[in-house]
Amino acid sequence: MAAVQGGDSPALGELFNRHHVALYRYFLRMSGSASLSEDLTQEVFLRVLRKSETWQRDARFTSWMYRIAHNAFIDHTRKSKWETAMPEKIELAAPVSRQLEQDEEHALLRRALMALPPDKRELLVLSRFQGLRYEQIGEMLGVETNTVKVRVFRALGQLREIYERLSGQPGLYALEGRR
Repeated sequence: MAAVQGGDSPALGELFNRHHVALYRYFLRMSGSASLSEDLTQEVFLRVLRKSETWQRDARFTSWMYRIAHNAFIDHTRKSKWETAMPEKIELAAPVSRQLEQDEEHALLRRALMALPPDKRELLVLSRFQGLRYEQIGEMLGVETNTVKVRVFRALGQLREIYERLSGQPGLYALEGRR
């Protein structure tokens, strides 16, 4: 990032190559839309270039980048007043194989994740799917690490409730790992 601040445009391409897949996945998990995810990923790197002077050398680039991504997503949702409506109950066909059952569980988990409020969904996406540590998320959101831990714990509880409501059965253990 220091090279980008110094006017080295090819360095931005290197940052893009290194981080665009992770950003795309973040936006895909936040929005559920592939085309929106592509657009927002590009928007983040435009903002990185425009706001390069705000990055401080002692800060983690990924925390700073995800803060920009967070703001880009918030800006988009405010502009479009985007909401995902979820049905009260989902009907699942009887599984033909274990793989089909796992696919259905993953689809149900994605639906439950999309039913969470965006702020809670973001915490889980960042911590469980993007692999950011609680300290990094705290830096990004401007809150203490312990606050992040509590919020993630509460978001997991709400996700579990939604999953159980949608599936009609208890059990969401895959996301309970600690960081």
